[in-house]
Amino acid sequence: MKMKNKILTATIVVLVLASGLIGWKYFQGEEVISANGTIKYIPIKGGFYGIITDEGKKYLPLNLPEEFKKDGLRVWFKAKPRKVATIQMWG
Repeated sequence: MKMKNKILTATIVVLVLASGLIGWKYFQGEEVISANGTIKYIPIKGGFYGIITDEGKKYLPLNLPEEFKKDGLRVWFKAKPRKVATIQMWG
């Protein structure tokens, strides 16, 4: 019985450590940015909303909620920039 408990404990410890390493690897190297900016409606390629930061950088939010789709709206945002190709070619 004691041997089974030791094996079970060792297995649990290994699984916990492995899950921690997987989580660490997932977040390692991911850039998180935050900035103040303005929502801008861009009327090209069918129209879309972008964010122009106070520093002039352009970001294309891929999941912008409806309540933020207002041209000229000032926002503070936090995001993980992704390298993606879109038809908008903006950002």
